[in-house]
Amino acid sequence: QVQLVESGGGLVQPGGSLRLSCEASTSILNIGVVGWYRQAPGKERELVARITGDITDYADSVKGRFIISRDNAKRTLYLQMNRLESEDTAVYYCASGATSFGDWGQGTQVTVSS
Repeated sequence: QVQLVESGGGLVQPGGSLRLSCEASTSILNIGVVGWYRQAPGKERELVARITGDITDYADSVKGRFIISRDNAKRTLYLQMNRLESEDTAVYYCASGATSFGDWGQGTQVTVSS
């Protein structure tokens, strides 16, 4: 089991940027899939972005604004979030797994508000 710890959340104004980090307890080099989910109040948890092998994909709502990346040497997954909107307000979770997401972080709150 991989332990995941997110950081970097906070309060930001609309149009601003944040970078989330997720540090893993083991190497993420050979983990099959890593990614970010989010859950807004009263809504289902949704996939934001993921990396499967060398392939990245994004939810339509964040394409062109968010960038997922990883630093294998630091065992860290990142989510760079730009041009943030109020609809991006949610708890963001890091997740990983061999073929599907089985390990989850505790989440970090992102609030977009003026």
